Amino acid sequence: MWLWSGEGYWIVRLLFQRALALLYLLAFLVAANQFRPLAGEDGLLPLSRYVENASFRERPSLFYFYPSDRVIAIAAWTGVGLSLLALVATPYWLPDPYATPASMALWAGLWLLYLSFVNAGQTFYGYGWESMLLETGFLAVFLGAGGVAPPFVVFVLLQWVLFRNMFGAGLIKLRGDECWRDLTCMEYHYETQPIPNPVSWFAHHRSKAFHRLETLGNHVVELAVPFLYFAPQPAAALAGVATIGFQGWLMITGNFAWLNALTIVLAIATFSDGVLSTVLPVTAPAVAPTPLYLEVAAVLVALAVVGLSVRPTMNMLSEGQVMNTSFDPLHLVNTYGAFGSITRDRYELVIEGTADEVLTDGTKWRAYEFKGKPTDPEQRPRQVAPYHLRLDWQLWFAAMSPSPYRSPWFPRLLGKLLEGDEATLDLLAENPFEEPPEYVRAIRYRYGYTTPEERDETGRWWERERVGTYVEPVSREDFEGRGRRRQRLR
Repeated sequence: MWLWSGEGYWIVRLLFQRALALLYLLAFLVAANQFRPLAGEDGLLPLSRYVENASFRERPSLFYFYPSDRVIAIAAWTGVGLSLLALVATPYWLPDPYATPASMALWAGLWLLYLSFVNAGQTFYGYGWESMLLETGFLAVFLGAGGVAPPFVVFVLLQWVLFRNMFGAGLIKLRGDECWRDLTCMEYHYETQPIPNPVSWFAHHRSKAFHRLETLGNHVVELAVPFLYFAPQPAAALAGVATIGFQGWLMITGNFAWLNALTIVLAIATFSDGVLSTVLPVTAPAVAPTPLYLEVAAVLVALAVVGLSVRPTMNMLSEGQVMNTSFDPLHLVNTYGAFGSITRDRYELVIEGTADEVLTDGTKWRAYEFKGKPTDPEQRPRQVAPYHLRLDWQLWFAAMSPSPYRSPWFPRLLGKLLEGDEATLDLLAENPFEEPPEYVRAIRYRYGYTTPEERDETGRWWERERVGTYVEPVSREDFEGRGRRRQRLR
């Protein structure tokens, strides 16, 4: 049937799969490098906390049954290996009777492994792009490979993911901060976004007219363009181009992990081989019809998605819209949206330590530097995306509140620094101490960009003002005493 035939999508499938494999590779490398110090056996949010506070049915994960750093490492590096196999299109090397089953097994393995990290990662994996990667990765299982046509319905489902991502983001902006309605949000966004990049400072200093124009453009691309994803060609492809251009601008001006890159990958589903062959020097080979078992599987998945889409759609259309929410433990159909409100002031936590055994007014404090978030006012903002610095992102959220009790992992971070824990220190850009410090503290600052004139004169990218002490100086003995008190209470 024409409805299910994807004979004109062989190139689109190959391009989509390899792009998605690259993002999976990045995600598993992040897990291999960061999961254990963040959410492993002795992480900032220990894995035991996940096992104790959730059932397997609520948050299924391999680590529920094997909560060990060794299993985490095996799973992460297995994911890296499978991602590389997908990146070089290994299933396409096999004869056609075996290519599609091998492809389905490969993509299912990637999805299952990453599901384990997302469901066990707690706060450090609580981002919308985690669910989006899982939802997209699940659909990729049913695209097939080799010399057979992909099921067209799967591309419609991918367009549906893209639609909810973009349209949901547009709706939550209109319902949220009034600055989206009066077109002034972009006057604050570049300065207060989670992790600015080298271009953010320059984008911030564009004119107010420029910021109003780009805010209006944001509304058009998020609220009007998504309906064209389902239109006939070339309208759907033009909508995809607009989406890719929009996401490309966000990548140039900010560090949003792989959110923008994944949205671009999803936008590939709006093209067809006919459109791509007019701009790329590629020609699709002659393909065999989609195998019956793959067609049946794709139809069943489509029916499941229709049923699972009811709650996310109701949420998206509701006045009380909640962004970046999963409605099932497998993250099969989710609701998305970002930056419904824009902060006007940027707060940062500066963590400092001292080697002094006795604190005085003359105590010299030295700051820990992070890989992405601003600390040193003279440090130019860094480019880190699409790599995801999970600790840096959580520090941005933590700084919004003047109380450390909103972030239960933060005291453990200070304790790790006092211990000189190597795994934790690897998450930082610079450790100013050869030996663990005697005391650490956290100071809360308000940061703002310098003007062009100020930067020319001082070399600073930021000006900052101290607004309070987030955590008073604490020592190893303080943490050991708290530990003994907890033991007595048990």
